[in-house]
Amino acid sequence: MRFRLGFLLLLFSLPAMAADALPRPTAAVLLTVSGSIANTNVGKEARFDRAMLEKLGVRTLRTSTTWTTGVKTFEGVLARDVMTSVGAKGTEIRAIALNDYAVTIPMADFERYDVLLAFRMDGQDLTARDKGPLWVVYPRDAHRELNDSKFDARWAWQLKRLDVK
Repeated sequence: MRFRLGFLLLLFSLPAMAADALPRPTAAVLLTVSGSIANTNVGKEARFDRAMLEKLGVRTLRTSTTWTTGVKTFEGVLARDVMTSVGAKGTEIRAIALNDYAVTIPMADFERYDVLLAFRMDGQDLTARDKGPLWVVYPRDAHRELNDSKFDARWAWQLKRLDVK
């Protein structure tokens, strides 16, 4: 009797466990998330291709930057949505770029602001030549306090990895 009950509990819990699993990327990986995360798809990491990111919900943000002229239109996914999808359990994120630039971003930034992991600017896909394939973009025009060099340092471009701590 115990065996049957245990088996039934396991059987009914399988769909719930599968719902938390991330699909595997089928195209080039744009972003790898590691560290203190619950949901993975390759070893202890969560790897995302463009389609997987877009499935989280593409958002648009219009803001100025320190590195461009005028207000730009960015498209991408909210960093908080990526953190939710991987089941992040940390207080800070280490953002690492293709050129190994690294910066620590408080998880609270992703909760307080609509921080975007942008893959498009003014309708054009970002490439490694123009701060892509992903660029951490803050809504600086919507929040006066974001017009500060401490926040500018968190705008990691050529983003390749987020490590949750």
